Amino acid sequence: MAHWTFLSNHAHVLLLLWEDPDLRVRELAERVGITERAVQRITHDLIEDGYLEVTKDGRRNHYVVRDDLPLRHPIEANAKVSCLIDILKATKRESD
Repeated sequence: MAHWTFLSNHAHVLLLLWEDPDLRVRELAERVGITERAVQRITHDLIEDGYLEVTKDGRRNHYVVRDDLPLRHPIEANAKVSCLIDILKATKRESD
């Protein structure tokens, strides 16, 4: 596997939580290939900047991705998170 990817770990976590809003930190870390602490920092960033909303369900967290917000880099700021999700959903369907 390459040592770099086109999407950041923030994007990976956001996309996984969009697909399954009840994933645990451990599951996210395993799927993305990063530490649980890194996932905690990423979810904190995403919550702090409004891209994720979190509610407690007992001992578990339930996440809602705010896909109506713009992507963060100036180059793609005219596109919303939903555009990224739509593109990746379409390519996932094609590979299934």
